[in-house]
Amino acid sequence: MGDLHIMPGSRHRPHMKKPLWIIVLVLFVCVFLICAYIYPPQTSSGCYVFSSRGCKGFTDWLPPLPAREYTDDEIAARVVIRDILKSPPIVSKNSKVAFMFLSPGSLPFERLWDKFFQGHEGKFSVYVHASKTKPVHVSRYFLNRDIRSEQVVWGKISMVDAERRLLANALQDPDNQQFVLLSDSCVPLYNFDYIYNYLMHTNISFVDCFKDPGPHGNGRYSEHMLPEIEVKDFRKGAQWFSMKRQHAILVMADHLYYSKFRAYCQPGLDGKNCIADEHYLPTFFQMVDPGGIANWSLTHVDWSERKWHPKSYMTQDVTYELLKNITSIDVSVHVTSDEKREVQRWPCSWNGIQKPCQAHIMRDFDSVCCSLVTVFFPLLRTHVVVVGFDCM
Repeated sequence: MGDLHIMPGSRHRPHMKKPLWIIVLVLFVCVFLICAYIYPPQTSSGCYVFSSRGCKGFTDWLPPLPAREYTDDEIAARVVIRDILKSPPIVSKNSKVAFMFLSPGSLPFERLWDKFFQGHEGKFSVYVHASKTKPVHVSRYFLNRDIRSEQVVWGKISMVDAERRLLANALQDPDNQQFVLLSDSCVPLYNFDYIYNYLMHTNISFVDCFKDPGPHGNGRYSEHMLPEIEVKDFRKGAQWFSMKRQHAILVMADHLYYSKFRAYCQPGLDGKNCIADEHYLPTFFQMVDPGGIANWSLTHVDWSERKWHPKSYMTQDVTYELLKNITSIDVSVHVTSDEKREVQRWPCSWNGIQKPCQAHIMRDFDSVCCSLVTVFFPLLRTHVVVVGFDCM
């Protein structure tokens, strides 16, 4: 042992083999899972290869997202809304249409409305909200029909307040089953019976509602409306509506969503021009009962001039061709305010039957045309659509 010499030098260990079999196995499993996701088994026996509980989608294997906790006001609102919608509507033997006029003062077409109402007593009610001056009435149907009114400013929540004030007064009469909002210069052009039957025999409300991703639509949304109102539910539409009693009660019962619009939908707030009367009702019904509204209004409006207010029809504009063209429109059209200018179209249907969209009132009719319309009116009573004109 003494003669044994230890030779200097490092020890050589054999190289470890790369785990190729593990890499191959992982790749095989990944390819198998991808194929199983893209081409899922079509039979129940194939499903049980993966799970004893049958087929599942890919997202079913992911952990569930935590549900948003509703506020106390939201829970209370949902309970009220659910019970109102599930409750059967009040059946009245003397069902009436409530014609609610939102006006700054006297109604320039009151004589024409008087002619429209004649002979149909007991089938309608009249309510007038005059925000500036006390109106002078010339028709017996409008006498003593003024409600307590307050100042209304265009574009502000006071416009919605006036609508709600009209609804509150009209709801006091249990016979009122349909509620129609009109401006001071709306006029009827066709007979009362048709519009009465049109409204009484439909199970939806005619509330204009569409999604506008542009600056005059979702661009007006404020994140301060969260969490109750999300941008995906924010909608736009004309303020003029025809609403069934259940929906009118819903509007009056709402405080949660209305308070959000009152606080955060104002012209100039956060650099945006949010117009409450264009967004509150469309957004509200999109959230609580989207299937219960038509998504279009019975009131015709011409926005082709792309101004803050629709086109006003003057005397020279009112022709037989104009009226014929309006009453033949059976597709609702909306144009988004973004760069794409996307045109949204959907047919106007009544109880599943496609009918003209303007079966009620047409807006933006200048008061100078009053005498002309009076001449037209007897000639148009045989038509089956009610149209009107209005200007604000």
